[in-house]
Amino acid sequence: MNPHIGSNFDDFLADHAVLDETSAVAIKRVVAWQIAQEMKAQHLSKTALAEKMHTSRAALNRLLDETDTSLTLTTLSSAAQALGKSLRIELA
Repeated sequence: MNPHIGSNFDDFLADHAVLDETSAVAIKRVVAWQIAQEMKAQHLSKTALAEKMHTSRAALNRLLDETDTSLTLTTLSSAAQALGKSLRIELA
């Protein structure tokens, strides 16, 4: 009998010790996608957004990299402000 029948996918990931990493990558993908979509809507290039954020284009590339989960709240806040948006983070 399969021990995973009836369990959910989060339980499966937790059993294999990859739930936290998988969740972090999923969140980062959504954030990177949202920033890219807003850049497109505002017709902003990477260079222009980096200038508005007062950072380098390389730092912006790290922010937009879906797999790079090592970013700071300061970077996220700076991107949101440069795009005329607010940053909302909550624990659920």
